[in-house]
Amino acid sequence: MSESKPLLIELGTEELPVKALPELARCFADGVAAGLAKRGVAHGPARCLYSPRRLAVLVEAVDLAQPEQRSEVLGPYLTIALNAEGQPTPALLGFAQKNGVDWTALEKTSDAKGARFVHRAVKPGASTAELLPAILMDAVAAMPIPKPMRWGDHAHAFARPLHWLLLLHGEKVVDATLFGAKADLMSRGHRFHHAKPVWISRPQDYIDALRAAHVLVDPDERRARVRSEVEAAARALGGTARITEDNLEQVNCLVEWPKAVACAFEESFLRVPQEALIGTMEANQKFFPVLDAEGRLTRHFIGIANIESGDEAEVRKGYERVIRPRFADAQFFFDEDLKQGLAAMNAGLAGVTYQQKLGSVADKVARVAALAESVANTVGVDATLARRAAELAKADLQSRLVNEFPELQGIAGRYYAAAGGEAAEVAAAIDEAYMPRFAGDAIAPSPLGRVLAVAERVDTLAGGFAAGLKPTGNKDPFGLRRNALGLARTLIEGGLDLDLSALLLDALDRVRERVPSATGDVHGHHLDGELVDFILDRLRAYYAERGVPGPQFEAVAGAMRADGEPGSSRRVGSLLDFDARLTAIAEFAKLPEAEALAAANKRIRNILRKAEEAIPERIDAARLSEPAEKALAESVEAAIRETDHALAARDYVGVLRRLAWLREPVDAFFDAVMVMAEDAELRRNRLALLKRLSDRFLAVADVSVLAS
Repeated sequence: MSESKPLLIELGTEELPVKALPELARCFADGVAAGLAKRGVAHGPARCLYSPRRLAVLVEAVDLAQPEQRSEVLGPYLTIALNAEGQPTPALLGFAQKNGVDWTALEKTSDAKGARFVHRAVKPGASTAELLPAILMDAVAAMPIPKPMRWGDHAHAFARPLHWLLLLHGEKVVDATLFGAKADLMSRGHRFHHAKPVWISRPQDYIDALRAAHVLVDPDERRARVRSEVEAAARALGGTARITEDNLEQVNCLVEWPKAVACAFEESFLRVPQEALIGTMEANQKFFPVLDAEGRLTRHFIGIANIESGDEAEVRKGYERVIRPRFADAQFFFDEDLKQGLAAMNAGLAGVTYQQKLGSVADKVARVAALAESVANTVGVDATLARRAAELAKADLQSRLVNEFPELQGIAGRYYAAAGGEAAEVAAAIDEAYMPRFAGDAIAPSPLGRVLAVAERVDTLAGGFAAGLKPTGNKDPFGLRRNALGLARTLIEGGLDLDLSALLLDALDRVRERVPSATGDVHGHHLDGELVDFILDRLRAYYAERGVPGPQFEAVAGAMRADGEPGSSRRVGSLLDFDARLTAIAEFAKLPEAEALAAANKRIRNILRKAEEAIPERIDAARLSEPAEKALAESVEAAIRETDHALAARDYVGVLRRLAWLREPVDAFFDAVMVMAEDAELRRNRLALLKRLSDRFLAVADVSVLAS
């Protein structure tokens, strides 16, 4: 077994791009590991280390050399290699010369075509030190560098200029050069706390040596230090820090030696919507806001310095100074918007184009208001409030605050509605209409907000498809995929028992009425079917993330087809009902009878699909001749009678549990009865029996999809 030693590679650079840094570091570590594996060098896990000024890989154990390298090269067949006297032909001599041996040293092997010569060789593996320069170059070349930079008077290009290269295998420096930097055992410490080289005598000393030089090179350790510093500083101020993963990660890629600095801003700025202030602090300055016990923004925030300053007050002043202009702008915009009011903002929407074929934003508002009123009446929400909220929901697009902070759309409207004396439910719904705003976000919490969210998304989807804006590939300029998932989640998680197909048709009709120019693009049920398929595609991924197996989803989706056949148009009713069916099929799949019944249903579906004659709607009891078919007919009729009430009550679990009792008579039927009998009347009657059985299962789900 080859001896192994730890390996350390560090690329020392100028400050690397913040958002790209973690991915660059991971790819570098993966590239080094892949390079070792490709060359057969045994090694342990590659540890990914990085800071703003360095990318490093630490591997605890890497063999000092490759294993023996064995090769086998096939040569000419004996019929070609030897002449009649058994002497080598030019073909064999050429093969031997090419491999550097005398032909008598070649071995023989056989395959299907006969015996042939073969050259087998064994040579010692190369030392890892010899291989590492090429491994390093390959790993660097494979890194996803967003915008390569050039520096100096050479052609080198990398994420940032390279200033040093550390390459140690065990205690020996590997002879390698990268971008003009020759490998040695010197790293670099913190720019200000340790502005001199750091001697690394062994790879395993690397992390501790840099920590002593005020550099936390382990990103997990550094991230934990940032969080700990921020939380401690917030506690000292009597509050709680708002720490988002995105902000934490970006700060982690900006500092090597994090130090929290508690700061504050003028109390008067707290009149501005806190979302604007928080957004400015996090997005622009990477600060951490401090919240009170109720989750409201306080006048305090935490900055993370990359240095332990001897004059922290000056650092604090700098942090407080940089946010003041942005806060002042937000305050000015907010005050001016309050003077204008939502009604005045709303009036300007008629002059703003929503989409060329779909008219102005005011046109969209009118469509959404009508839909919201209709939906509200259906689900028992105050329709007057729904219409009012919808009529004001887009007004803040005309505000100065949203123009400066686009992410505040809806949020700003909530503040302006409340300031203008609108009902609290209306103000909240204006904001909630945009929920969920991103993946993982919650749906609108209030009933009125859910109504508005549904109306908004249904109109967006109907208008988008009517105007020919269906997503293609990665292009989705109107965010129709996001809107479809948001609509589905709101209906399901919000418990809204609405007929999806009817809702979409209503929205399509309103698009046609409101914007005559779109009439030629709207094809009624055709677009309705496309939209339903589009929404179901989003649901497929949604349920997959919740652990629902694909066949179970397809079992329910298949039953929602108009005639139960692949390729037919869909008419989906309530997605809440769809969700209940999924729950039922999951319970059915656990039953011991499930597998046999799924296989039987698959067999039945195939028989019915291939039947060339019209199948009667009713079973003729007088034509039931075999005991097994009589027994099945009685069992099916009993099951139908006993599940009618449960089916009407949407107790799909109860329906499928009762249908599971049919396993024995179904098995007995297929064992004893020839379905496709020569007698046409007998055959049709048996097909009618199977169809009646299949239809009762399809009333819940197409369980045949579960058959393996």
